[in-house]
Amino acid sequence: MTNTELSADAVAEFKERFERLKAEIAKRVVGYGDVVDEVLTAMFAGGHVLLEGAPGLGKTLMVRTISEATKLSFSRIQFTPDLMPADITGTTVFFEDERGGRTFRFQPGPIFAHLVLADEINRATPKTQSAMLESMQEQAVTVGGEAHRLPGPFWVMATQNPIEMEGTYPLPEAQIDRFFFKVDVKLQGEDEMIGIVDRTTGDDEVDIEPVLTHEEIDVMQHTVRQVLVAEFVQRYAARLALGTHPDSPHATDLTKQFVRFGASPRGVQTLILAGKVRALLAGRYNVSCQDIRDVAGPALRHRVICNFEGEAEGISTDAVIHKLLEDLSEPAA
Repeated sequence: MTNTELSADAVAEFKERFERLKAEIAKRVVGYGDVVDEVLTAMFAGGHVLLEGAPGLGKTLMVRTISEATKLSFSRIQFTPDLMPADITGTTVFFEDERGGRTFRFQPGPIFAHLVLADEINRATPKTQSAMLESMQEQAVTVGGEAHRLPGPFWVMATQNPIEMEGTYPLPEAQIDRFFFKVDVKLQGEDEMIGIVDRTTGDDEVDIEPVLTHEEIDVMQHTVRQVLVAEFVQRYAARLALGTHPDSPHATDLTKQFVRFGASPRGVQTLILAGKVRALLAGRYNVSCQDIRDVAGPALRHRVICNFEGEAEGISTDAVIHKLLEDLSEPAA
């Protein structure tokens, strides 16, 4: 199937399924409409998500609810300093059957699930964090020289606490770059707080119904790939990513002064794929520059590294991206 075969029914079906899943999640997760949008956008674009927020904001609950609403197998890995790579990927164990036969068998670890919650991922050592790299990129793990495929679809939803830095290890840049989105989860308002109290302090339990199957998710991911992207929109996304580099002609004064490294080519891929999801949700067959702007924050904020002066001045990567969006003009169509 080619891009030209994307039908109005396919676009409408994608939007309906997306909204159906979002509505089911909202039965248990109060508020966070934008956060849920970003997480689901990454999922249907086929990418992993890094959720950053203080403890108790519902990050784990959100991921677990998504698994229940999509009939996906769920696994939670609590990252700690003493966690070893084999605790994630699995290991080969010695097995003796009832006849006395002896053999070695692979015992899969918790990474073997459709939806994996890597809770407080920055609390594990770099050696253990590196065990996630192959699974996130190749959807496979290698143990004892043998590759084992992970179930598909496969997503990693990782959380980290930005407040407490004691006993944590910064994620390697190569691993951070493999996250499709970095989503900031912030404290909500008064009405949302009351809604949380109403749903969690009574004796009523919220039942989540599966509203999407594996096959439907596969179709939605395929639909995303069919959305058209004009050359000038691709060029805008490329200039936006290049503008995060201080030596780029598209860089702003803020970038030149406070940024050490900018976004990789994965950043451009993320902008385009996420823009395709945004276009489908708007009922369109093609991506606009506005779609690219709408996803620039979660797509690029973890791919921009401020220099020492930027950190000392408290310059956030969101501020760098916001200024770039203000200054960068759209290419001619």
